[in-house]
Amino acid sequence: MSGAVVEGVDFERWAVVLCKPDAVARGLVNRILGMISDAGITVSDRMDVVAQPWQPHVVYRDMLADTGRRNLCDLPAYIDAAYANQTVTVALAHGGLGIHAKLRQLIGHTDPTRAVAGTIRGDLGDDSLAVANTEKRLIRNLVHTSDDPPSARREYGTWWGPGRRLLESDFDTCSVILCKPDAVERGLVDAVLERIAAAGVSVRLRADVTVQPWQAHVHYWDLLVDADYFPDRDIPACLDDAYAGKKVTVALAYGEPGIHARLRQLIGHFDPTRATAGTIRRDYGNDSLEAALAEKRLVHNLVHTSDDPDATRRDFGTWFGAGRRLLLTSPTGVPLQPTHADR
Repeated sequence: MSGAVVEGVDFERWAVVLCKPDAVARGLVNRILGMISDAGITVSDRMDVVAQPWQPHVVYRDMLADTGRRNLCDLPAYIDAAYANQTVTVALAHGGLGIHAKLRQLIGHTDPTRAVAGTIRGDLGDDSLAVANTEKRLIRNLVHTSDDPPSARREYGTWWGPGRRLLESDFDTCSVILCKPDAVERGLVDAVLERIAAAGVSVRLRADVTVQPWQAHVHYWDLLVDADYFPDRDIPACLDDAYAGKKVTVALAYGEPGIHARLRQLIGHFDPTRATAGTIRRDYGNDSLEAALAEKRLVHNLVHTSDDPDATRRDFGTWFGAGRRLLLTSPTGVPLQPTHADR
C-alpha cells in the first residue's frame, strides 16, 4: 500500500496536476497545462471534476495534520470554502526521474508575488499571501502538483478513484468521443466537449492522439467493407488522407443508458448543412457533403461518438488500448489502481 509502484504505475515518473478553482474561474487551465507541456512534460488524462469535500482534505492532509501550524482550527473551513463543490481540472504529468521537483520549480513559490518570472504562478498569479491572510482564506495560486511519489499515488486515487474497472456493462452507459482532425485544426475541441458536458454528460479521460493508419481503418471498418457503395471515392485513400498522422482528441462520455442515441442527436446529421440548429455539427460545421463529393474526400464534420455499446467497446479498444483494465498506458496515460480484491 505504501510503495511508489502500483500495477506498473511508477509514481517516481508520474505526477498529478491540480488546476485549482481560481485557474478554472479565470480560464487559465489550457495555458497552465500548455506551460507544463512546453517544459517537455507529457500531460494526459485531463478531467474536469466537481470537488467533493473529502478530496481536498486528502490532498491537503499534511497541512491539516500539521501540529505546528497556527490557526489550525480555521484551515478546514478555508479549504472547504475554496474547494467544496467547486470545479477543478486534474491531469497526469509524465516525465523522467525528478519530475516532482521539476514541476514544483515550474509552478513557483506558494505566494505568486514571490514567484520568479517564468514560473506559472509568477507569470499568471494575481493574488498574494498578505491579501489572503487579511481576507481569512486560502491563497489563490492557480495550480498544485504532487510533492513526491507517495503524494502522487495518494492524489491519483483521490481524483481518479480507487480503481473501478470498466466492466462489460459499462459500455451501456459510456461512449467514446472522437474530435476529428478538422476540430483540432480549427481549435474547436474545447467547445465541442463543453457542449457535450453541458448536456449532462460526464466527459473524462481526454487524450490527444496522433492517428495510426490502423486506428482509422478499425474505426471506420464499415466504410471500408461497404466501399462499393461509394464508387465516386477511394475510401481507403480518403481515410488515410484524412486521419493518418493527424492529431485527434478522444475522450470518454459517461451517462445513463441511452447515452449513444442522445449523443448522436446532439452532434447532428453527418452533413453539417443538413444538421439542425442547436447541434454541434450545424453550429460549428463549415463543410458540406456536396463539397466533399466534389473534392473526392470525406466530409469534415468535427466529431464522432459511438453508435451503440458494441461500437463503444470497439472504439475504446481502438483509441484507449485493447485492455479494458488499463485505460491508458505510458506515455499517454496511467493504468487504473487495483481494487481492494486485487491488492
